[in-house]
Amino acid sequence: MESWTGKILGMTEAMDDSMANICRPGDVLFGKLRPYLAKVIMATGTYRCTSEFLVLRSPCYFPNFLKYLLLSNVFIDLVNSSTYGVKMPRASWDFIGDIRVPVPPIDVQRSIASFLDREITKLDQLVEKKQRLIELLQEKRQALITQAVTKGLDPNVPMKDSGIPWLGEVPAHWDVMKMTHIFGGIGSGTTPDSSEPKYFDGDIPWVITGDLNDDELYRTSKCVTDSALRKYTSLKLYPPGTLLVAMYGATIGKLAILRISAATNQACCALYNPSKVDTKFVFYWFMANRSHIVSLGVGGGQPNISQETIRNLRIGVPPLVEQANIIKYVESLTGKIAKAIRKLESQIALIKEYRQALITAAVTGQIDVRQYCLDSVETATP
Repeated sequence: MESWTGKILGMTEAMDDSMANICRPGDVLFGKLRPYLAKVIMATGTYRCTSEFLVLRSPCYFPNFLKYLLLSNVFIDLVNSSTYGVKMPRASWDFIGDIRVPVPPIDVQRSIASFLDREITKLDQLVEKKQRLIELLQEKRQALITQAVTKGLDPNVPMKDSGIPWLGEVPAHWDVMKMTHIFGGIGSGTTPDSSEPKYFDGDIPWVITGDLNDDELYRTSKCVTDSALRKYTSLKLYPPGTLLVAMYGATIGKLAILRISAATNQACCALYNPSKVDTKFVFYWFMANRSHIVSLGVGGGQPNISQETIRNLRIGVPPLVEQANIIKYVESLTGKIAKAIRKLESQIALIKEYRQALITAAVTGQIDVRQYCLDSVETATP
């Protein structure tokens, strides 16, 4: 279920009856696990659902109104204040069952739900359009980077076969080189024993793949101690300018360029001491070819790429002056695109904020929707 929207994203084919509740058309489901996520839906069919959902059915409520009531900020905030548990906070039915809630007449509930259905649909459609614009801008950014770092900036330059099928042709004056020939060092790191507090919360930045931000990295979420560096010889301190590539899990292919000295865990590949290349150019090359590099991974749902895979990658290398021009070009254009994306993201955030405020105001009687519904009926009358 999607947070805050009342939408179902998907269903499983089957569920163990012993671990499930039954819900029927018109029932409203409320997610009691991490209630701040506001996972609420109105059932349109007969389903089994995990026991992490409360199944609510009431003769006092029009179901669609109840859904909006449970999605309101005031209700979510109140329930969230009651949770127990730290890592996986839950709300209890004992608390939720005692909450006093407004019960307007059924006809008023229907009017409010109808009003919200119309207005929320308009807002959701506007959000979808802006999200699609973001996707198109991201595709454009990817295409610009790929063209620049694999073909150069001159569309009329003579080309040659790189000798690598997936890489194709590169400008004739570019060299094609292995990563091991353009970086003096390629390594990784490790994770100290998590049961030993003396290895953590020190002042030495320690990078995990979740820190990789496809940008320059100035701080990490975790730090280790000098004791950890002394204990683990594979825990190496990498210099500023090191290129980091995520090799495992959900973040596979994510990138960062260190702007601080830092150690890493074993899921990060570190490329340092560059020769004949500007690390920023290689950073953009990895970004352009991320999908192919990830496809080289092995494993099931979350493939892994190895240091050896990265070491053997071949890259088209232009002269350093040309690399600098490509970097300048890419950063200029992608900077403008990033600014446009940030503006759209800000607009989406404001729309979602307004969406929640509208739901809360409507279900708590702060706005009178009767005239709106009357106008809608009159407009629809032939």
